[in-house]
Order: sequence, then C-alpha cells, then structure tokens
Amino acid sequence: MPSNGRADVVEAVVEYLASDSRINRRYVAPGAELNTGEYRPQQVIIRNARPHQAELTLDGQGFVLARRPTSVGDFTDREQITAVYPGEVGRIVRELTGADTVVPLGFMIRSAGRTGDGVQPPASDVHVDMCGDRARRLAGAMYDKFFPGERKFTRFIASSLWRPLSQPPQDWPLAVCDGSSVGADEGVPNTMVVVDALPAAEGLFAHIPDEDQLPAASVFHYNPAHRWWYFPDMTREEVLLVKFFDSDRSKAWRVPHTSFRDPGVSACVPRESIEFRTIAYYR
Repeated sequence: MPSNGRADVVEAVVEYLASDSRINRRYVAPGAELNTGEYRPQQVIIRNARPHQAELTLDGQGFVLARRPTSVGDFTDREQITAVYPGEVGRIVRELTGADTVVPLGFMIRSAGRTGDGVQPPASDVHVDMCGDRARRLAGAMYDKFFPGERKFTRFIASSLWRPLSQPPQDWPLAVCDGSSVGADEGVPNTMVVVDALPAAEGLFAHIPDEDQLPAASVFHYNPAHRWWYFPDMTREEVLLVKFFDSDRSKAWRVPHTSFRDPGVSACVPRESIEFRTIAYYR
C-alpha cells in the first residue's frame, strides 16, 4: 500500500467513444449536459499518482499536481470567484508553466450533488476540452485581443486548473491519461453547442450551419496503451494543471481525462470542483 493508505491501483469503468459513433455533439444548457455520441464502458487500471508525484511532470505527462491554497472563501459566490480567482489562477499557471503571460478564459463549477445555473455534473467521457484547430484559432484571437501590436508568441499552452471544493474522499475523482501514451492521430471532434434548453430527440442531429467554427472537444476511442492516473483524496489546497493543447508537440501536448466512480472508497461525499481555463503564452 502507498504511504497515503490507498491501493497502488484501482480498476474502474470509464466511458470511451464507440467505434460506430458518427455525429458527436455536446449540448450544454443551464444545469444539464447531453452528448449525442455513443459511448461504451471500458474497465481500465488507474494508478495512484501520489507515490509518483515527483516523476509526473507537465512536459513529460501533460499534467502536474501542486499545493496552492486559495483566498476565495466561498466558491458558491460567483462575484467573489470573479473578483479574486482569475488573478490567483494566472499566477499559479505562470509558476507551473514558466510562461510569460496568461490569459483567463473562464471557469466552470462541477458537482455530483447539485445542479443549477453555472453548475454542471462531472464529465463521464474520455475527452480533451479542445481540438487542435480550434485551440490554435482561439489562442491567436485571444492574443490579438489582449496584446494588440505586441510581438508574437512562440508557444502557447491551453489548459485547465482543476481544484476540488468538497472534502475527501470524493465519489467521482478526476482521472488523467498520461499524454505520452496517446497517439498523435487519436481523437475526433465533439462539437459544443450552448443552448437555453436541451433539444428534443428529433433536433439533436439537425444541421448546424458552420458547425466546424463552433468550439469542440476531442473524444477518444479505447486504446489499451493509455496509461491512467489519479490523485486520491485531493483537498481544496491542491490544484491539478491539465493540458488541453500545447503548441510544442515535442512535449506531452494534451491529456485525455474523465471522472470515475472510485471503487476504493465506501464513505464518500459528492465531488464538487472548479475548473478554470487559461491560455499561457511564451514570447
């Protein structure tokens, strides 16, 4: 048993995209999400990353855990989050990436126990929140918006800073896939469609003009070569930085991830977390 009292590995079920899934969209409405893609449960081995924390790096695996307390006292207060947290996140991301500057993209609260405006359930499919073409377009547009006329960047990293808000152990922790175990040709687009209310079944696959211009995640088919990790019993004082896209593809440049029902705990609390997306630029 590792020093944190958890098993070295757990066997858990995650949801991979089915090989016959064709139209993949994620509809997002207040308090609800719906995927049109077909997913299949797959049992995988997820390793306890705690004993290996020093070996797991942002450039080597595409994610890194760090202790970074927050001064936000109430994460149910969106005004407080908006006033305090972007600055904290920017400093943390600069420290962890070594980038010159960081542009905030916004945050999402996820909860396994409550819903509402601005609160989504934990994502259960294996995904990366951006596709390469959309990430490049977004990075260029945001840089031009925030730094007009300045010299161009040489590299960017789009990422999410993930922080649990509920006390451990959580029922649906986050699992991250070692980016070095993911092939460059893996992943297909899953278009995000933001709506006021989820459409009826007959409207889910209706034509959407210029759909390739909408934001899209990448979703993944099962690959037995994928190496999965998680950090059990994360606290509010810890953050996990996860790459969505690194323009320097000589490094681990993206990290598929998902939530999973932790079979290693019996008495647990509903997982609640905040994820804050940013783009870090190197000049």
